[in-house]
Amino acid sequence: MRTITLDGRSLGPDDVAAILEGSDFDVVLDADALARIEAARATVEKGIEDGRTIYGVNTGFGKLADQSIPPDQVRTLQRNLLLSHACGVGPALPDEIVALAMLFRANSLAVGCSGCRPIVVETLVKMLKLGVRPVVPRKGSVGACGDLAPLAHLALPMIGEGKACLRGEEMEGARAMARAGVTPITLEAKEGLALINGVQISSAIGARVLYMAGRLLRTADLAAAMSLEALLGTDVPFDPRIHAARPHPGQGKTAENVRTLLADSEILVSHREHRHKVQDAYSLRCVPQVHGASRDSLEHAATVVYREVNSATDNPLVFAEEGDVLSGGNFHGEPVAMVMDHSTLALHELGSISERRIESIVNPSLSSGLPPFLAIEGGLHSGFMMAQVTAAALVCETRTLCHPASAESIPTSANQEDHVSMSTVASRKALHVADDVGSILAIEILAASRGLDLRKPLAPGKGVKAAYDFVRGRVPAREEDRMLAPEIEKVRGIVLGEGLLEAVEKVVGPLIGIGS
Repeated sequence: MRTITLDGRSLGPDDVAAILEGSDFDVVLDADALARIEAARATVEKGIEDGRTIYGVNTGFGKLADQSIPPDQVRTLQRNLLLSHACGVGPALPDEIVALAMLFRANSLAVGCSGCRPIVVETLVKMLKLGVRPVVPRKGSVGACGDLAPLAHLALPMIGEGKACLRGEEMEGARAMARAGVTPITLEAKEGLALINGVQISSAIGARVLYMAGRLLRTADLAAAMSLEALLGTDVPFDPRIHAARPHPGQGKTAENVRTLLADSEILVSHREHRHKVQDAYSLRCVPQVHGASRDSLEHAATVVYREVNSATDNPLVFAEEGDVLSGGNFHGEPVAMVMDHSTLALHELGSISERRIESIVNPSLSSGLPPFLAIEGGLHSGFMMAQVTAAALVCETRTLCHPASAESIPTSANQEDHVSMSTVASRKALHVADDVGSILAIEILAASRGLDLRKPLAPGKGVKAAYDFVRGRVPAREEDRMLAPEIEKVRGIVLGEGLLEAVEKVVGPLIGIGS
Protein backbone atom coordinates (compact mmCIF):
# COMPACT_ATOMS: atom_id res chain seq x y z
CA MET A 1 0.00 0.00 0.00
CA ARG A 2 1.25 3.47 -0.90
CA THR A 3 0.97 6.17 1.73
CA ILE A 4 0.28 9.60 0.23
CA THR A 5 1.27 12.40 2.58
CA LEU A 6 -0.45 15.74 2.19
CA ASP A 7 1.95 18.52 3.13
CA GLY A 8 1.03 21.00 0.41
CA ARG A 9 4.39 20.67 -1.32
CA SER A 10 5.36 17.16 -2.37
CA LEU A 11 2.60 15.42 -4.34
CA GLY A 12 4.14 13.83 -7.42
CA PRO A 13 3.59 11.47 -10.35
CA ASP A 14 3.94 8.33 -8.22
CA ASP A 15 1.04 9.48 -6.04
CA VAL A 16 -1.05 10.13 -9.13
CA ALA A 17 -0.12 6.73 -10.58
CA ALA A 18 -1.26 4.96 -7.40
CA ILE A 19 -4.76 6.38 -7.84
CA LEU A 20 -4.96 5.97 -11.61
CA GLU A 21 -3.73 2.38 -11.48
CA GLY A 22 -6.21 1.42 -8.76
CA SER A 23 -3.49 0.57 -6.24
CA ASP A 24 -4.23 0.41 -2.54
CA PHE A 25 -3.37 3.74 -0.97
CA ASP A 26 -3.66 5.59 2.29
CA VAL A 27 -3.75 9.37 2.67
CA VAL A 28 -2.39 11.12 5.74
CA LEU A 29 -2.23 14.78 6.67
CA ASP A 30 1.25 15.98 7.60
CA ALA A 31 1.56 17.26 11.19
CA ASP A 32 3.23 20.50 10.12
CA ALA A 33 0.50 21.07 7.55
CA LEU A 34 -2.11 20.57 10.24
CA ALA A 35 -0.41 23.21 12.37
CA ARG A 36 -0.39 25.65 9.44
CA ILE A 37 -4.09 25.02 8.80
CA GLU A 38 -4.91 25.69 12.46
CA ALA A 39 -2.85 28.90 12.50
CA ALA A 40 -4.54 30.21 9.33
CA ARG A 41 -7.96 29.41 10.79
CA ALA A 42 -7.12 31.30 13.94
CA THR A 43 -6.17 34.30 11.81
CA VAL A 44 -9.54 34.24 10.06
CA GLU A 45 -11.44 33.98 13.33
CA LYS A 46 -9.46 36.84 14.83
CA GLY A 47 -10.23 38.96 11.80
CA ILE A 48 -13.93 38.29 12.28
CA GLU A 49 -13.71 39.11 15.99
CA ASP A 50 -11.92 42.38 15.20
CA GLY A 51 -14.68 43.37 12.80
CA ARG A 52 -12.49 43.34 9.69
CA THR A 53 -14.10 43.16 6.27
CA ILE A 54 -12.72 40.04 4.59
CA TYR A 55 -13.73 39.02 1.07
CA GLY A 56 -15.80 35.85 1.00
CA VAL A 57 -16.01 35.75 4.78
CA ASN A 58 -18.42 38.57 5.50
CA THR A 59 -18.93 39.87 1.97
CA GLY A 60 -20.62 38.58 -1.16
CA PHE A 61 -18.69 37.05 -4.04
CA GLY A 62 -17.36 38.39 -7.33
CA LYS A 63 -19.27 41.51 -8.42
CA LEU A 64 -21.24 41.26 -5.15
CA ALA A 65 -18.13 41.72 -3.01
CA ASP A 66 -19.40 45.12 -1.89
CA GLN A 67 -22.36 43.50 -0.15
CA SER A 68 -21.82 43.00 3.60
CA ILE A 69 -22.99 39.78 5.22
CA PRO A 70 -24.15 39.93 8.86
CA PRO A 71 -22.49 37.49 11.32
CA ASP A 72 -25.62 35.37 11.75
CA GLN A 73 -25.69 34.59 7.98
CA VAL A 74 -22.04 33.63 7.49
CA ARG A 75 -22.77 29.88 7.52
CA THR A 76 -25.66 30.33 5.09
CA LEU A 77 -23.37 32.31 2.80
CA GLN A 78 -20.92 29.38 2.48
CA ARG A 79 -23.66 26.82 1.93
CA ASN A 80 -25.35 29.03 -0.64
CA LEU A 81 -22.04 29.42 -2.45
CA LEU A 82 -21.76 25.69 -3.09
CA LEU A 83 -25.41 25.27 -4.02
CA SER A 84 -25.54 28.23 -6.39
CA HIS A 85 -22.26 27.39 -8.10
CA ALA A 86 -23.09 23.71 -8.73
CA CYS A 87 -24.41 24.25 -12.24
CA GLY A 88 -22.17 21.99 -14.32
CA VAL A 89 -23.49 20.11 -17.33
CA GLY A 90 -22.54 17.11 -19.41
CA PRO A 91 -21.44 13.58 -18.55
CA ALA A 92 -19.76 13.03 -15.19
CA LEU A 93 -15.99 12.92 -14.96
CA PRO A 94 -14.51 9.45 -14.39
CA ASP A 95 -14.09 8.44 -10.76
CA GLU A 96 -10.29 8.37 -10.96
CA ILE A 97 -10.15 11.98 -12.14
CA VAL A 98 -12.55 13.02 -9.37
CA ALA A 99 -10.31 11.20 -6.87
CA LEU A 100 -7.29 13.13 -8.15
CA ALA A 101 -9.18 16.41 -7.87
CA MET A 102 -10.09 15.56 -4.26
CA LEU A 103 -6.46 14.76 -3.52
CA PHE A 104 -5.24 17.97 -5.15
CA ARG A 105 -7.85 20.09 -3.37
CA ALA A 106 -6.92 18.62 0.02
CA ASN A 107 -3.23 19.16 -0.72
CA SER A 108 -3.85 22.79 -1.66
CA LEU A 109 -5.63 23.32 1.65
CA ALA A 110 -2.66 21.67 3.38
CA VAL A 111 -0.44 24.56 2.28
CA GLY A 112 -2.12 26.37 5.14
CA CYS A 113 -3.19 29.58 3.43
CA SER A 114 -6.90 28.92 2.96
CA GLY A 115 -8.25 29.60 6.45
CA CYS A 116 -10.47 26.53 6.75
CA ARG A 117 -10.69 24.32 9.82
CA PRO A 118 -8.78 21.03 9.89
CA ILE A 119 -12.09 19.12 9.78
CA VAL A 120 -12.65 20.33 6.22
CA VAL A 121 -9.42 18.72 4.99
CA GLU A 122 -9.94 15.65 7.17
CA THR A 123 -13.44 15.11 5.78
CA LEU A 124 -12.15 15.34 2.22
CA VAL A 125 -9.40 12.84 3.05
CA LYS A 126 -11.89 10.41 4.64
CA MET A 127 -14.08 10.55 1.55
CA LEU A 128 -11.09 9.87 -0.64
CA LYS A 129 -9.90 6.92 1.44
CA LEU A 130 -13.36 5.36 1.84
CA GLY A 131 -14.30 5.56 -1.83
CA VAL A 132 -16.84 8.40 -1.86
CA ARG A 133 -16.56 9.98 -5.31
CA PRO A 134 -18.76 13.04 -5.91
CA VAL A 135 -20.55 13.13 -9.25
CA VAL A 136 -18.94 16.02 -11.11
CA PRO A 137 -20.26 17.15 -14.53
CA ARG A 138 -17.33 17.80 -16.82
CA LYS A 139 -18.46 21.10 -18.37
CA GLY A 140 -19.14 24.53 -16.93
CA SER A 141 -15.79 25.97 -15.85
CA VAL A 142 -13.90 28.84 -17.46
CA GLY A 143 -10.87 28.18 -15.26
CA ALA A 144 -10.63 31.61 -13.67
CA CYS A 145 -11.69 32.13 -10.09
CA GLY A 146 -11.03 28.44 -10.29
CA ASP A 147 -13.03 25.50 -11.59
CA LEU A 148 -15.97 26.88 -9.65
CA ALA A 149 -18.86 24.80 -10.99
CA PRO A 150 -17.19 21.38 -10.98
CA LEU A 151 -15.49 21.98 -7.63
CA ALA A 152 -18.85 22.99 -6.15
CA HIS A 153 -20.25 19.64 -7.27
CA LEU A 154 -17.20 17.97 -5.75
CA ALA A 155 -17.80 19.68 -2.40
CA LEU A 156 -21.56 19.17 -2.14
CA PRO A 157 -21.48 15.68 -0.57
CA MET A 158 -19.30 17.12 2.19
CA ILE A 159 -22.39 19.05 3.35
CA GLY A 160 -24.80 16.20 2.62
CA GLU A 161 -25.93 17.50 -0.76
CA GLY A 162 -25.38 16.61 -4.40
CA LYS A 163 -24.67 13.14 -5.71
CA ALA A 164 -21.80 10.72 -5.25
CA CYS A 165 -20.68 7.26 -6.29
CA LEU A 166 -19.72 4.68 -3.71
CA ARG A 167 -18.04 1.55 -5.04
CA GLY A 168 -19.48 2.25 -8.48
CA GLU A 169 -23.05 2.94 -7.39
CA GLU A 170 -24.45 6.44 -7.86
CA MET A 171 -26.67 7.80 -5.09
CA GLU A 172 -27.54 10.93 -3.19
CA GLY A 173 -24.50 12.51 -1.57
CA ALA A 174 -25.91 12.25 1.95
CA ARG A 175 -26.57 8.53 1.49
CA ALA A 176 -23.08 7.88 0.14
CA MET A 177 -21.55 9.69 3.10
CA ALA A 178 -23.70 7.73 5.56
CA ARG A 179 -22.91 4.38 3.96
CA ALA A 180 -19.20 5.17 3.99
CA GLY A 181 -19.35 6.32 7.60
CA VAL A 182 -18.31 9.92 6.93
CA THR A 183 -20.16 12.67 8.79
CA PRO A 184 -21.13 15.70 6.68
CA ILE A 185 -19.98 19.05 8.01
CA THR A 186 -21.52 22.49 8.47
CA LEU A 187 -19.34 25.04 6.74
CA GLU A 188 -18.05 27.98 8.71
CA ALA A 189 -16.79 31.32 7.43
CA LYS A 190 -14.50 31.11 4.40
CA GLU A 191 -14.77 27.31 4.02
CA GLY A 192 -17.06 27.08 1.00
CA LEU A 193 -14.80 29.49 -0.84
CA ALA A 194 -11.74 27.50 0.24
CA LEU A 195 -13.19 24.40 -1.40
CA ILE A 196 -13.83 25.85 -4.86
CA ASN A 197 -11.10 28.40 -5.58
CA GLY A 198 -8.48 26.88 -7.87
CA VAL A 199 -8.21 24.68 -10.93
CA GLN A 200 -7.93 21.25 -9.34
CA ILE A 201 -10.31 19.77 -11.93
CA SER A 202 -8.17 21.11 -14.77
CA SER A 203 -5.06 19.85 -12.99
CA ALA A 204 -6.55 16.41 -12.32
CA ILE A 205 -7.40 15.95 -15.99
CA GLY A 206 -3.98 17.32 -16.87
CA ALA A 207 -2.28 14.84 -14.54
CA ARG A 208 -4.23 12.05 -16.25
CA VAL A 209 -3.01 13.32 -19.63
CA LEU A 210 0.60 13.38 -18.45
CA TYR A 211 0.32 9.87 -17.02
CA MET A 212 -0.87 8.68 -20.44
CA ALA A 213 1.78 10.77 -22.18
CA GLY A 214 4.54 8.96 -20.32
CA ARG A 215 3.37 5.71 -21.90
CA LEU A 216 2.59 7.22 -25.29
CA LEU A 217 6.06 8.75 -25.67
CA ARG A 218 7.81 5.44 -25.04
CA THR A 219 5.31 3.59 -27.22
CA ALA A 220 5.78 6.08 -30.04
CA ASP A 221 9.54 5.43 -29.94
CA LEU A 222 8.81 1.71 -29.98
CA ALA A 223 6.37 1.98 -32.88
CA ALA A 224 8.89 4.02 -34.85
CA ALA A 225 11.59 1.41 -34.27
CA MET A 226 9.22 -1.35 -35.41
CA SER A 227 8.33 0.60 -38.56
CA LEU A 228 11.98 1.34 -39.31
CA GLU A 229 12.74 -2.39 -39.24
CA ALA A 230 9.68 -3.24 -41.35
CA LEU A 231 10.69 -0.59 -43.91
CA LEU A 232 14.37 -1.59 -44.04
CA GLY A 233 15.31 1.83 -42.75
CA THR A 234 18.72 2.93 -41.52
CA ASP A 235 19.74 3.53 -37.94
CA VAL A 236 22.32 6.20 -38.88
CA PRO A 237 20.02 9.13 -37.89
CA PHE A 238 20.02 7.84 -34.32
CA ASP A 239 23.81 8.08 -33.92
CA PRO A 240 24.45 9.91 -30.62
CA ARG A 241 26.93 12.29 -32.26
CA ILE A 242 24.13 13.81 -34.33
CA HIS A 243 22.13 14.61 -31.20
CA ALA A 244 25.07 15.88 -29.24
CA ALA A 245 25.51 18.44 -32.02
CA ARG A 246 21.97 19.73 -31.37
CA PRO A 247 21.48 19.04 -27.69
CA HIS A 248 17.74 19.31 -27.17
CA PRO A 249 17.15 16.90 -24.26
CA GLY A 250 14.10 15.13 -25.69
CA GLN A 251 15.79 14.57 -29.03
CA GLY A 252 18.70 12.75 -27.42
CA LYS A 253 16.42 10.69 -25.17
CA THR A 254 14.30 9.56 -28.11
CA ALA A 255 17.37 8.57 -30.13
CA GLU A 256 18.66 6.61 -27.15
CA ASN A 257 15.37 4.76 -26.81
CA VAL A 258 15.36 3.80 -30.48
CA ARG A 259 18.98 2.64 -30.36
CA THR A 260 18.13 0.47 -27.37
CA LEU A 261 15.17 -1.08 -29.20
CA LEU A 262 17.18 -1.76 -32.38
CA ALA A 263 20.14 -3.41 -30.66
CA ASP A 264 21.24 -6.74 -32.21
CA SER A 265 18.98 -6.38 -35.26
CA GLU A 266 19.57 -8.91 -38.02
CA ILE A 267 17.35 -6.89 -40.35
CA LEU A 268 19.53 -3.79 -40.04
CA VAL A 269 22.71 -5.78 -40.62
CA SER A 270 21.21 -7.50 -43.67
CA HIS A 271 20.94 -4.30 -45.71
CA ARG A 272 23.43 -1.97 -44.06
CA GLU A 273 25.89 -2.18 -46.98
CA HIS A 274 23.26 -2.23 -49.71
CA ARG A 275 22.61 1.52 -49.62
CA HIS A 276 19.13 0.86 -50.99
CA LYS A 277 18.20 4.30 -49.70
CA VAL A 278 20.62 7.13 -49.07
CA GLN A 279 18.19 8.68 -46.61
CA ASP A 280 14.84 7.67 -45.15
CA ALA A 281 11.75 9.84 -45.25
CA TYR A 282 11.36 12.34 -42.44
CA SER A 283 8.84 10.20 -40.57
CA LEU A 284 11.73 7.78 -39.90
CA ARG A 285 14.80 9.97 -40.14
CA CYS A 286 13.44 12.79 -37.96
CA VAL A 287 11.87 10.67 -35.23
CA PRO A 288 14.29 12.03 -32.59
CA GLN A 289 13.59 15.61 -33.58
CA VAL A 290 9.79 15.28 -33.70
CA HIS A 291 9.24 12.89 -30.81
CA GLY A 292 11.90 14.80 -28.90
CA ALA A 293 10.12 18.13 -29.29
CA SER A 294 6.92 16.55 -28.02
CA ARG A 295 8.86 15.01 -25.14
CA ASP A 296 10.35 18.36 -24.11
CA SER A 297 6.94 20.03 -24.26
CA LEU A 298 5.36 17.33 -22.11
CA GLU A 299 8.23 17.48 -19.64
CA HIS A 300 7.57 21.19 -19.23
CA ALA A 301 3.85 20.56 -18.84
CA ALA A 302 4.55 18.07 -16.05
CA THR A 303 6.71 20.63 -14.25
CA VAL A 304 3.91 23.21 -14.38
CA VAL A 305 1.06 20.86 -13.45
CA TYR A 306 2.88 19.39 -10.44
CA ARG A 307 3.89 22.86 -9.33
CA GLU A 308 0.20 23.77 -9.52
CA VAL A 309 -1.00 20.82 -7.45
CA ASN A 310 1.46 21.83 -4.72
CA SER A 311 0.21 25.41 -4.52
CA ALA A 312 -2.22 27.50 -2.51
CA THR A 313 -4.87 28.64 -4.99
CA ASP A 314 -7.50 30.15 -2.71
CA ASN A 315 -8.61 33.78 -2.57
CA PRO A 316 -8.12 35.51 -0.29
CA LEU A 317 -4.98 33.87 1.08
CA VAL A 318 -4.24 33.82 4.78
CA PHE A 319 -0.69 34.48 6.00
CA ALA A 320 -0.82 33.59 9.66
CA GLU A 321 2.64 34.74 10.66
CA GLU A 322 1.88 38.32 9.67
CA GLY A 323 -1.83 38.14 10.43
CA ASP A 324 -2.63 39.22 6.88
CA VAL A 325 -5.48 38.15 4.62
CA LEU A 326 -4.67 39.16 1.06
CA SER A 327 -6.80 39.07 -2.08
CA GLY A 328 -5.04 37.94 -5.24
CA GLY A 329 -5.47 35.76 -8.28
CA ASN A 330 -3.84 32.38 -7.60
CA PHE A 331 -7.05 30.68 -8.68
CA HIS A 332 -6.50 31.68 -12.33
CA GLY A 333 -5.88 28.65 -14.53
CA GLU A 334 -3.66 30.25 -17.17
CA PRO A 335 -0.51 28.21 -16.31
CA VAL A 336 -2.39 24.92 -16.63
CA ALA A 337 -4.37 26.06 -19.67
CA MET A 338 -1.30 27.03 -21.65
CA VAL A 339 0.69 23.85 -20.99
CA MET A 340 -2.36 21.68 -21.68
CA ASP A 341 -2.81 23.44 -25.01
CA HIS A 342 0.86 22.78 -25.75
CA SER A 343 0.43 19.16 -24.62
CA THR A 344 -2.45 18.76 -27.07
CA LEU A 345 -0.15 19.85 -29.90
CA ALA A 346 2.72 17.67 -28.64
CA LEU A 347 0.51 14.59 -28.51
CA HIS A 348 -1.07 15.37 -31.87
CA GLU A 349 2.39 15.44 -33.44
CA LEU A 350 3.12 11.94 -32.13
CA GLY A 351 -0.01 10.74 -33.89
CA SER A 352 0.62 12.78 -37.02
CA ILE A 353 4.09 11.38 -37.69
CA SER A 354 2.91 7.88 -36.76
CA GLU A 355 0.24 8.04 -39.48
CA ARG A 356 2.94 8.97 -42.02
CA ARG A 357 4.89 5.87 -41.05
CA ILE A 358 1.74 3.79 -41.50
CA GLU A 359 1.37 5.26 -44.99
CA SER A 360 4.98 4.32 -45.76
CA ILE A 361 4.31 0.72 -44.75
CA VAL A 362 1.15 0.29 -46.83
CA ASN A 363 2.22 2.33 -49.89
CA PRO A 364 4.14 0.08 -52.33
CA SER A 365 6.13 3.03 -53.68
CA LEU A 366 7.52 3.68 -50.19
CA SER A 367 7.65 0.32 -48.46
CA SER A 368 10.92 -1.23 -49.75
CA GLY A 369 9.28 -4.26 -51.30
CA LEU A 370 6.33 -4.89 -48.99
CA PRO A 371 3.13 -5.78 -50.90
CA PRO A 372 0.56 -3.02 -51.45
CA PHE A 373 -1.41 -2.48 -48.24
CA LEU A 374 0.38 -5.54 -46.83
CA ALA A 375 -2.06 -7.80 -48.70
CA ILE A 376 -0.58 -10.94 -50.26
CA GLU A 377 -3.27 -11.08 -52.95
CA GLY A 378 -3.91 -7.42 -53.63
CA GLY A 379 -7.28 -6.79 -55.23
CA LEU A 380 -8.89 -9.84 -53.70
CA HIS A 381 -7.68 -8.61 -50.34
CA SER A 382 -7.49 -4.97 -49.19
CA GLY A 383 -5.19 -5.62 -46.25
CA PHE A 384 -4.43 -2.51 -44.20
CA MET A 385 -5.92 -0.06 -46.72
CA MET A 386 -8.70 1.13 -44.40
CA ALA A 387 -6.59 0.93 -41.26
CA GLN A 388 -4.49 3.76 -42.70
CA VAL A 389 -7.68 5.68 -43.46
CA THR A 390 -8.78 5.30 -39.85
CA ALA A 391 -5.42 6.64 -38.68
CA ALA A 392 -5.77 9.56 -41.09
CA ALA A 393 -9.26 10.31 -39.74
CA LEU A 394 -7.96 10.33 -36.18
CA VAL A 395 -5.09 12.64 -37.09
CA CYS A 396 -7.48 15.09 -38.74
CA GLU A 397 -9.69 14.99 -35.65
CA THR A 398 -6.81 15.64 -33.26
CA ARG A 399 -5.61 18.46 -35.52
CA THR A 400 -8.93 20.25 -35.11
CA LEU A 401 -8.42 20.12 -31.34
CA CYS A 402 -5.07 21.90 -31.50
CA HIS A 403 -6.61 25.37 -31.52
CA PRO A 404 -5.60 26.69 -28.09
CA ALA A 405 -8.40 26.98 -25.57
CA SER A 406 -6.27 29.46 -23.67
CA ALA A 407 -6.59 31.87 -26.61
CA GLU A 408 -10.30 32.07 -25.85
CA SER A 409 -11.72 34.31 -23.15
CA ILE A 410 -15.22 35.49 -22.41
CA PRO A 411 -15.90 37.86 -19.51
CA THR A 412 -18.03 36.56 -16.65
CA SER A 413 -19.50 37.79 -13.38
CA ALA A 414 -20.62 41.16 -14.77
CA ASN A 415 -17.11 41.74 -16.16
CA GLN A 416 -15.46 41.35 -12.75
CA GLU A 417 -13.82 38.24 -14.14
CA ASP A 418 -12.91 39.85 -17.43
CA HIS A 419 -10.14 37.50 -18.57
CA VAL A 420 -10.48 33.76 -18.13
CA SER A 421 -8.22 30.80 -18.94
CA MET A 422 -10.50 27.99 -20.21
CA SER A 423 -8.14 25.55 -18.50
CA THR A 424 -10.67 22.74 -18.16
CA VAL A 425 -11.37 22.87 -21.89
CA ALA A 426 -7.64 22.77 -22.60
CA SER A 427 -7.19 19.75 -20.34
CA ARG A 428 -10.19 17.90 -21.77
CA LYS A 429 -8.96 18.47 -25.32
CA ALA A 430 -5.56 17.09 -24.40
CA LEU A 431 -7.18 14.01 -22.89
CA HIS A 432 -9.21 13.45 -26.05
CA VAL A 433 -6.09 13.68 -28.20
CA ALA A 434 -4.10 11.35 -25.94
CA ASP A 435 -6.83 8.75 -26.31
CA ASP A 436 -6.85 9.03 -30.11
CA VAL A 437 -3.06 8.87 -30.32
CA GLY A 438 -3.24 5.55 -28.49
CA SER A 439 -5.39 4.23 -31.35
CA ILE A 440 -3.08 5.61 -34.04
CA LEU A 441 -0.04 3.98 -32.44
CA ALA A 442 -1.95 0.72 -32.16
CA ILE A 443 -2.56 0.79 -35.92
CA GLU A 444 1.11 1.50 -36.60
CA ILE A 445 2.21 -1.35 -34.35
CA LEU A 446 -0.16 -3.75 -36.11
CA ALA A 447 1.01 -2.63 -39.56
CA ALA A 448 4.68 -2.81 -38.56
CA SER A 449 4.14 -6.27 -37.08
CA ARG A 450 2.68 -7.43 -40.39
CA GLY A 451 5.70 -5.94 -42.15
CA LEU A 452 7.99 -7.84 -39.79
CA ASP A 453 6.10 -11.05 -40.62
CA LEU A 454 7.16 -10.50 -44.22
CA ARG A 455 10.83 -9.85 -43.34
CA LYS A 456 11.30 -13.30 -41.78
CA PRO A 457 13.47 -15.24 -41.21
CA LEU A 458 15.52 -12.16 -40.31
CA ALA A 459 14.99 -11.04 -36.73
CA PRO A 460 14.58 -7.40 -35.67
CA GLY A 461 16.35 -5.75 -32.75
CA LYS A 462 15.79 -7.32 -29.36
CA GLY A 463 13.42 -4.59 -28.16
CA VAL A 464 11.41 -4.65 -31.37
CA LYS A 465 11.31 -8.45 -31.27
CA ALA A 466 9.99 -8.40 -27.70
CA ALA A 467 7.19 -6.07 -28.84
CA TYR A 468 6.48 -8.15 -31.92
CA ASP A 469 6.31 -11.38 -29.90
CA PHE A 470 4.00 -9.77 -27.34
CA VAL A 471 1.67 -8.47 -30.05
CA ARG A 472 1.65 -11.77 -31.92
CA GLY A 473 0.83 -13.57 -28.68
CA ARG A 474 -2.43 -11.64 -28.64
CA VAL A 475 -3.07 -11.00 -32.33
CA PRO A 476 -1.81 -13.94 -34.42
CA ALA A 477 -0.47 -13.26 -37.91
CA ARG A 478 -3.10 -13.69 -40.63
CA GLU A 479 -2.92 -13.10 -44.38
CA GLU A 480 -6.60 -13.02 -45.30
CA ASP A 481 -8.91 -10.03 -44.90
CA ARG A 482 -10.83 -9.92 -41.63
CA MET A 483 -12.29 -7.35 -39.27
CA LEU A 484 -9.35 -5.27 -38.09
CA ALA A 485 -11.35 -3.27 -35.54
CA PRO A 486 -11.08 -5.93 -32.78
CA GLU A 487 -7.33 -6.24 -33.38
CA ILE A 488 -6.86 -2.47 -33.23
CA GLU A 489 -8.82 -2.33 -29.99
CA LYS A 490 -6.82 -5.18 -28.48
CA VAL A 491 -3.50 -3.54 -29.30
CA ARG A 492 -4.82 -0.16 -28.17
CA GLY A 493 -5.51 -1.79 -24.82
CA ILE A 494 -1.90 -2.92 -24.41
CA VAL A 495 -0.66 0.50 -25.58
CA LEU A 496 -2.70 2.55 -23.11
CA GLY A 497 -2.74 -0.05 -20.37
CA GLU A 498 -0.11 -2.36 -18.99
CA GLY A 499 1.43 -5.05 -21.13
CA LEU A 500 3.39 -4.01 -24.19
CA LEU A 501 5.93 -1.64 -22.66
CA GLU A 502 6.42 -3.91 -19.68
CA ALA A 503 7.21 -6.85 -21.98
CA VAL A 504 9.75 -4.78 -23.91
CA GLU A 505 11.39 -3.26 -20.85
CA LYS A 506 11.76 -6.69 -19.30
CA VAL A 507 14.13 -7.45 -22.18
CA VAL A 508 15.93 -4.13 -22.80
CA GLY A 509 15.56 -2.34 -19.47
CA PRO A 510 13.57 0.85 -18.78
CA LEU A 511 12.95 3.15 -21.71
CA ILE A 512 13.18 6.87 -21.08
CA GLY A 513 9.84 8.50 -20.29
CA ILE A 514 8.75 11.76 -18.68
CA GLY A 515 10.87 12.74 -15.71
CA SER A 516 13.66 10.28 -16.58
